[in-house]
Amino acid sequence: MAMGLTTSLWVSAQIRLCDRRMIPAVVVRRGDPDAGTVLVKVNRFAAGVTVFTQTSTLDGEQGWARGTGAQPVPEAEADAYIARQVGRDPDVWVVEIEDQKGEWTPDGKVF
Repeated sequence: MAMGLTTSLWVSAQIRLCDRRMIPAVVVRRGDPDAGTVLVKVNRFAAGVTVFTQTSTLDGEQGWARGTGAQPVPEAEADAYIARQVGRDPDVWVVEIEDQKGEWTPDGKVF
């Protein structure tokens, strides 16, 4: 998360930002409130689903990676990816955004 922000605060802010833009968003799973990793499942319905996961470069640059690959995938495939990540890290948060128009973008660089 951005320096000084807890994960729970960042997630709350993202939900609020989506709400202000009339983009449905919900916390599907709560993880560690202070330092949990966040997965953002962006459902664009017929256009497919992308799961973004927090990442950082070797230089410490924070950003996002497309955990499900470069192209959107079917929802079942995205859900299977999320289940694997939750199995590895019980502190992970999952935020689902329903963005049929493709208006939501991650708040950082996508690697």
